[in-house]
Amino acid sequence: MANKQDDLHSKVSQAVTHFWQMRRIQVEKQKRRGSTDQGYRGAVTGGAQMDGFISLITETIVSAGIDKKHIFFQKSLELPGYFRPTKEWDLLVVKNNQLIMALEAKSQVGPSFGNNFNNRTEEAMGSALDLWTAYREGAFNKTVKPWLGYLFMLEDCARSQSPVSVKEPHFEVFPEFKGASYAKRYEIFCRKLLRERHYNAACFIVSHKDKGLNGDFAEPAEDLMFNIFANSLKAQILAYGD
Repeated sequence: MANKQDDLHSKVSQAVTHFWQMRRIQVEKQKRRGSTDQGYRGAVTGGAQMDGFISLITETIVSAGIDKKHIFFQKSLELPGYFRPTKEWDLLVVKNNQLIMALEAKSQVGPSFGNNFNNRTEEAMGSALDLWTAYREGAFNKTVKPWLGYLFMLEDCARSQSPVSVKEPHFEVFPEFKGASYAKRYEIFCRKLLRERHYNAACFIVSHKDKGLNGDFAEPAEDLMFNIFANSLKAQILAYGD
């Protein structure tokens, strides 16, 4: 068991290294274009940063018994929605006209954590609501309940780890948010996504931009670790594998 755990940790570490390497490349490209005044938006929207995690999850799916022909990444990622025509996910498994799983893999790097936190959380909640409502209304699947996963990586830095004040002009916010850093807010958010059953599994990882180039990362919450996330996915795949 220890060897398997060490192997999985090593693979997550490689995905973290890929993330920071791709981000550095994208930031440098943007600097050469002279567009740093846009807050490195190109590095945020340039894609490919989370590909290391997508590859690792794909490997997990294949090892659990799904043929690669049923796995969709980088293309054919649209699913019908209820509140909008379609939503593009980051990874899908579709077999025998049944949606087996859908993944949302997101990240956030500073310096602007405030507005981006709201955008990320609203996006994740809205995507889940849209998918489950469409599923209820028969947009896809009749016999298989899909597995929905949320993977999030946050930059580990002073700004993401520092306490953040809240405004309470009319009513008090929930106590767990008072003085919570953005890192803690994301942890709470991921946990509540699970407790409210919006997602079947969630993983929350933090990594420093310099140490992360060497694969360094941390998992602040025991219930949001990658191995639990992967095991939950495996259980779904084993039920519908080839």
